[in-house]
Amino acid sequence: MKSGTFTSSDVIRASFSAAMSSMYRTEVPAYGTLMSLVAEVNGKTLAASPELKDQLQETDTLDRISEERHGAIRVGTPEELSMLRRVFAVMGMYPVGYYDLSEAGVPVHSTAFRPVDDAALKINPFRVFTSLLRLNLIGDAGLRKKARAILDARQIFTDKAIALVEKAEAQGGLGSDDAAIFVSEILETFRWHDRASVSGTLYQRLHDAHRLIADVVSFKGPHINHLTPRTLDIDAVQELMPEHGISPKAVIEGPPTRACPILLRQTSFKALEENVSFQNSDGTWETGSHTARFGEIEQRGIALTPKGRALYDRLLNDTRKIIRPAADGSNAKAYIAALSDTFKAFPDNWADIRRDGLGYFRYSVVESFAGRVTTREAGDIETLIARGAVRFDPIVYEDFLPVSAAGIFQSNLGDEASQKFVASPSQREFETDLGTAVLDEFAHYAGLEQASIQQCLQILRPAALAS
Repeated sequence: MKSGTFTSSDVIRASFSAAMSSMYRTEVPAYGTLMSLVAEVNGKTLAASPELKDQLQETDTLDRISEERHGAIRVGTPEELSMLRRVFAVMGMYPVGYYDLSEAGVPVHSTAFRPVDDAALKINPFRVFTSLLRLNLIGDAGLRKKARAILDARQIFTDKAIALVEKAEAQGGLGSDDAAIFVSEILETFRWHDRASVSGTLYQRLHDAHRLIADVVSFKGPHINHLTPRTLDIDAVQELMPEHGISPKAVIEGPPTRACPILLRQTSFKALEENVSFQNSDGTWETGSHTARFGEIEQRGIALTPKGRALYDRLLNDTRKIIRPAADGSNAKAYIAALSDTFKAFPDNWADIRRDGLGYFRYSVVESFAGRVTTREAGDIETLIARGAVRFDPIVYEDFLPVSAAGIFQSNLGDEASQKFVASPSQREFETDLGTAVLDEFAHYAGLEQASIQQCLQILRPAALAS
């Protein structure tokens, strides 16, 4: 088969994202309500803010907003993680960043699979935040051994899915028929199963060790535990959720409300308590319940430089020294007030953020610029900006925040979910299990920024010479 007859990885990713969204809407009806609410808020936000709409149009990112999703899954073994890497590669999604959630009391470490180049992101920016359970953090050696045996015995991918991944790797892609089957077969990995693969007694032991451990170990596959649409005004969504019969978590994770959004803000509705069946040793089944799947919403801002991220982390830590948000929301107002006050130290206009080297920007030639620049001016980006020949727009943060992710987990798992684990980052171990190194997000954003500068200079230098 010639490469020209392969289905684009972008098309496969878009198809899978749509199929996942449809499946989750059926499994969790509140997700459909959430999607409608986000669409309503985004429409009103764009209508009320022509400048924002113009910026999104100028950067060719307006159309992607309504299609944007991120999902989250949790796997149990290095083999499952490595196979997922191969699966996502067929969709043009690659591991970006390393996240140690043990620092927030959650026994996993993670990466995010996503497209990385601008063209692919504009077509479909689907991301999957993927966590690997760290069995070594389970203190009970006997329970740890049982959990490992259960995980080693399961196969979370269908035989056809594995065969199609191998075929795609061998021939460099998939034809349209194979691509459609691939999407259908991989979807099975993420489907909800209401029959547990453990007894009710063992489930309770796993649950007592940590609710997330029970979620990963007790089922035949890593069901998608949430899908997240992107909103342009998360505060409006948070306020409107109760009117639509959805109870949001008390505090939006991440930075406070700002004129110039930074990084990532997230909120969610409470995880569902769902009926499941547990198989006893005598072969009979008993009915119980399991809580894991929920709905989440996010608002994305500018990607921060190492300097900007250090300032963000310091301000967040300073806030939490004053007050830490309780999972039950009892101190939500006090926490939000403290967060807003502390973050006054972070500049809140694009010019200052750029001047202070806190965020990454994409530079582009202003089409309406009617002036002339000298060859000397054409070699200096700051002069070109001052002359009005070049504009700068924030580069959207496409990644995640470990403290925020843990905050979402804990709000759905309960206060007791975060008490037992000492921070133990191990990126090298994770990358060994993954089968490759993760992409460094800071280097990636810096590369995008520098490439946009070089493109501006390449356009304007010939113009200056010609004049």
